[in-house]
Amino acid sequence: MRIDVFTIFAGLVDTFCSESLLGKARSNGLLDLRCHDLREHATDAHRTVDDSPFGGGAGMVMRPEPIFASVEAAKPPRPLFLLGPGGRRFDQRLAQELAASDGFSLLCGRYEGIDHRVREHLVDEELSIGDVVLSGGEVAACLIIEAVTRLLPGAMGNSVSPVTESFGASGLLEEPQFTRPATFREWDVPAVLRSGDHARIARWRRAQALHRSLRYRPDLVEALGGLSDDDRRLLEEFASAAYP
Repeated sequence: MRIDVFTIFAGLVDTFCSESLLGKARSNGLLDLRCHDLREHATDAHRTVDDSPFGGGAGMVMRPEPIFASVEAAKPPRPLFLLGPGGRRFDQRLAQELAASDGFSLLCGRYEGIDHRVREHLVDEELSIGDVVLSGGEVAACLIIEAVTRLLPGAMGNSVSPVTESFGASGLLEEPQFTRPATFREWDVPAVLRSGDHARIARWRRAQALHRSLRYRPDLVEALGGLSDDDRRLLEEFASAAYP
């Protein structure tokens, strides 16, 4: 997959995406990440990419010329997403859609915003990672790249992980996880997980996922059409062993 990122902090994105799973995906040829410095297409000696807004107001606005020139020179994969608060909310479903594609591109804003002609005539869509304001789109870009890349076949060591984790095949939050030691500061790992009864363990995990989702994200359960009769029985079976 090819992902192009347009930013004035290309090194920031490149460094983050050179570590851990993302770094391995790039080394193995699964991810072709290209970070483009918008300043390389500025036309003055100071490599200026911003200017004061017409009509007055606080802050500076990113100029359209360097952005258009950078994108046109790179010929990046489409769609080209502008990262901003007014866009479609990025979620796991969209990550899965993008992971099934050949690639896409991300445009990171800075300062007070981007000249609106970029929105109107260059980008395909705007994406938001949530109702929060950042100083720029680079952190959002890294989040999207990681969320998508980890879903690529071969990117993760265990192919089952993206299926069983939160927002995976079940559509629910993931159940609590435990590892050694079996007892830590008098807190014990649930006996069912040490029982060797895999059928019961599977039921316990489903019950815990339901319990956590109902408590913290009831909208996820609603999106699945509510609780089935089997789910209700599971919740009753493990009612005394529910984890927060």
